Amino acid sequence: MLPQLLWAILAFFLGALPFAVWVGRLATRRDIREVADHNPGATNVLRTGGFGWFIVAMSLDISKAAVPVGLAAQVFGWSGWPLLLIALAPPLGHAFSPFLGGKGGKAVATVFGVWIGLTIWQLPVVCLAALAFWFLWLRTSGWVVVLTMSTVLVYLVIWRPDPLLIAVAAMQIALLAFTHRADLSRRPVLRFPRQKKKV
Repeated sequence: MLPQLLWAILAFFLGALPFAVWVGRLATRRDIREVADHNPGATNVLRTGGFGWFIVAMSLDISKAAVPVGLAAQVFGWSGWPLLLIALAPPLGHAFSPFLGGKGGKAVATVFGVWIGLTIWQLPVVCLAALAFWFLWLRTSGWVVVLTMSTVLVYLVIWRPDPLLIAVAAMQIALLAFTHRADLSRRPVLRFPRQKKKV
């Protein structure tokens, strides 16, 4: 249990590394937390530095979760509740980064990285399909993200009822609901509102 606990701590601090902030400064000499929604995430790198730097920041944010979780699950062969702690650590580190005074990003990329680490391709494909579906219907990003993960949870319950994976998904939904609480406090906005009939 001690090696797994130490690995979970390492995964937390890897998740806490504010790559998007660093990439943003490298790309623009600006602090991305000073623009748009003030979020230290890859989306603000896209707004300030362009698509290329966004890909760099997004890849790093995904990798900082996928690598420690993937090593734990696929290489070390750890399982059970110690793996749950390891899987939750990177998104928590990203959302409450000690390198940013306990503040952080919305943890979407690190959540995706966790599923790469746990299932290689299966759940990431489900995530992307669900994300595309909800993005086509809704404009409000917070609702898109939470409904995407809720769809993943339903998928797990029906087609892959692994208690560990279900617990990871449920706790990720709780974290994403917290980091997107501003969006969730408002009603979701449809991307294609129904037009009123002319009288």
